[in-house]
Amino acid sequence: MSHQEPIPLEDIQIGQSAEMTRHVDDATVRAFAEVSGDFNPLHLDEDYARRTPFRGRIAHGALIASFLSGVLGNQLPGPGAIFVRMDIGFQRPVRIGDTLVAKATVKAIDMKTRIVTMDCACTVGDDIAMTAVATVMVRTRRRKTAG
Repeated sequence: MSHQEPIPLEDIQIGQSAEMTRHVDDATVRAFAEVSGDFNPLHLDEDYARRTPFRGRIAHGALIASFLSGVLGNQLPGPGAIFVRMDIGFQRPVRIGDTLVAKATVKAIDMKTRIVTMDCACTVGDDIAMTAVATVMVRTRRRKTAG
């Protein structure tokens, strides 16, 4: 996998955004269950999940939030950014088979603390599945050493 160059703090602008699209399939949900240790049958067992208010399997909320981590760590601000905080709210479940768009938009920049605040959303079609506010510490432009 190739790495994108990080975007230094000085080059980030309010309103700037990045997004990625992910298909949420059975293999992804099962792999996340293995990595996270969350084997809740709501995510893994269709017979069980059909008897819940969701009427079928849904993806882990933390899996959906992790797609935003992918946007922040790979695109905006990119490699070297440090996740500081994320406040999450879920509006609808993401089902196995859904295609989701995870998007982050710069809301505020604090040059002194190097903290960038991002408005984030994960959508399935026109429906918002999750919203979040993420704070990320961003690297500044590297200064060239005298030589």
